Amino acid sequence: MSANDTLATLVQPDRVHRAVYSDPALFELEMERIFGRAWLILGHESQVPRPGDYFTTRMGREPVIVTRTEKGEVGVLVNRCSHRGAMVCAEGRGSTERFVCPYHGWSYDGSGELKAVPFSTGYEKDKLKELGLRRVPRVALYRGFIFASLAARGPGLEEFLGAARASFDDLVDRAPGGELEVAGGVFKHVYHGNWKLMLENHLDGAHPAWVHASSVAVARGAPDPGAPGSEHYFDIAVRQMRQNGAPDSVWEAIGMWTTPHGHGYMGDYHSDDRLVVGMGNAVFEQYRRMLEAEKGKKEADRILRVTLWNTIVYPNCSFMSQFRQLRIVHPLAVDRSVVNTYSLRMKQAPAQMFHDTVAFANVVNGTGSWVLTDDLEVYERVQRGLSSGAVEWVYLGRGHGRDVDEAPGLRRGATGTSEIYIRAQMRAWLDYMTAPA
Repeated sequence: MSANDTLATLVQPDRVHRAVYSDPALFELEMERIFGRAWLILGHESQVPRPGDYFTTRMGREPVIVTRTEKGEVGVLVNRCSHRGAMVCAEGRGSTERFVCPYHGWSYDGSGELKAVPFSTGYEKDKLKELGLRRVPRVALYRGFIFASLAARGPGLEEFLGAARASFDDLVDRAPGGELEVAGGVFKHVYHGNWKLMLENHLDGAHPAWVHASSVAVARGAPDPGAPGSEHYFDIAVRQMRQNGAPDSVWEAIGMWTTPHGHGYMGDYHSDDRLVVGMGNAVFEQYRRMLEAEKGKKEADRILRVTLWNTIVYPNCSFMSQFRQLRIVHPLAVDRSVVNTYSLRMKQAPAQMFHDTVAFANVVNGTGSWVLTDDLEVYERVQRGLSSGAVEWVYLGRGHGRDVDEAPGLRRGATGTSEIYIRAQMRAWLDYMTAPA
């Protein structure tokens, strides 16, 4: 049996072998064949607004620098000196004319070209001409979001995104002038679990009533959220947790869609009248009027009627267009992952709208929140369970056999709690892992 045949045995139509989450050797192969091939979202162009600006991040195993070059283009460089291998940039973000290696002083410009070498007479000139920071071969933007791929060839970005482009369109179209920016810094947390667990959980409508049961109970007993104009900071948490305790029939009615590359999104339930500054709120009405003045009432109504909620862009991103949250997962080991959470500000919208975004980040996505703390506990319990060899398979059968092709490249779950989204991610996992080099 070939290696690819062996991999194929791990993913079945309604189940997946526990090794996919727990085998260190498979994790190393994922770094090469998934994170080394797929388009990965790295951030947003607002993080590098001017030539010389940069921020650092990772693409699987590779530390990289995202830059704005002197030509105004966005580039991605491997953060490794061509001389002895030291990282040339240790800062998370900043602005510079040169990246200077701290070991021997080799310096590079924002496009990665080698500009200065101390003791240069000791090297062959022709060799030095060939050396520079390695450029990540494919970089592309969609609606301001920066993607890159370590593979020189493969599907273009828009083909890769497919129907998931609609979620980015929803996020950007909601911003007056189409202007978004990453603001308020980045929130980072680590969990002791496989990177896939977060992506699976964010489209799981069956877990909130159980994982968040204690938080739902507290929210039901809390004072009702304030009337428009008298909101408290914590009101968004009360609303969110009461929603998490919705009846099964509500979760079953949610729309759930997947694409061939493993992306997925859910909708039909959460809408703008559930935001802190929602329908009937003076700030929200001001925001609505701004959209109507720019786009016309019909188009503004169309935009605000979209009810997409969580979107997964496989293999490294989860975002919420209505709450303007972006989460990027960075695998460190088979059982250890880092998540970076960014808040997006609509630059031309009323300031209170960004207050809403930050409130949501703190009371839902923070490690002291009512939501994330529960999820992290479950991720780690799942990881410990899957590290046991007594039971070999993870069952993913909810809704199996009843999913439907809604449009070319778009498949919909029979119900909102169908596990179609995990089956789609596992199908993409197998495609990446067995594709020719």
